[in-house]
Amino acid sequence: MVCGHCGSLMVRRSLLPVFGTLLMGGGFAALCVLALPDALEGLAILASGTPGLSEVVAYLDPPPEPARRPLALLNGDLMDRLAEADQTWVPTAEPVPGEGIRYHYRRRLGEPPLSIAQIQALMAHPPSFEQERQTLQALLQELQRVGVALEMAPTRKQGAAGEWDHAERTIRIQPLVAEKGSEEFLRVLNHEAIHVAQSCAGGGLRARPVPLGLDTTMPAELAQQLSATIYASSPPLERQLEREAYANQQRFELGAALVRQHCPPHPALS
Repeated sequence: MVCGHCGSLMVRRSLLPVFGTLLMGGGFAALCVLALPDALEGLAILASGTPGLSEVVAYLDPPPEPARRPLALLNGDLMDRLAEADQTWVPTAEPVPGEGIRYHYRRRLGEPPLSIAQIQALMAHPPSFEQERQTLQALLQELQRVGVALEMAPTRKQGAAGEWDHAERTIRIQPLVAEKGSEEFLRVLNHEAIHVAQSCAGGGLRARPVPLGLDTTMPAELAQQLSATIYASSPPLERQLEREAYANQQRFELGAALVRQHCPPHPALS
């Protein structure tokens, strides 16, 4: 081939040296990668049993840059912010002249009112939320292992506290969620981790999520959230996926277990 500008002889470079191992070991899947470089769904699953394919997957779909990896949050002030926010869940007492004592406390969605005795017990023995923070760290570790990116940034879906963007394999969590404390932050991240597992069950991190067959029984207050404006026009499948996540988001150990079960480790992070 001759260059149309300078007349020099041009040499056609083959992609075979780059993908040679893949072509010999990957068969039809490898040909699909060469023909459609964007067809990355499920390649990590194939890579676990195909010599050479792991390196190609890591080349075509590298892990998130270090600043966007889930464990990067631990290098910042997230844990300090959560610990500070956790203190707002400890009731306080305010003397009111001529009326006695007025108690102030926060209640989570669906929780019944507390009695005076229960409030005083919480003041005497405040919850530490240490277990929630340990579970959060384990979940961050699992999400990083499989190649998920995590951003503390406004969600693209208006009104959502968090979202899973499978096309960009990215979880976004509203920054203000951290101001609600460890339990709420863990609940939101666990919800999105269930969606991550739904994608992996559908073929890979970038795949469209599919239901996992989890129990979808939930309290009335959570079922009511599915009727909120942000889900009003959602198709039935999306509502089913959300129902699975809402029904199981309080099972704090489940998100990491599902990601471990359905998502293979990213070749460059394992």
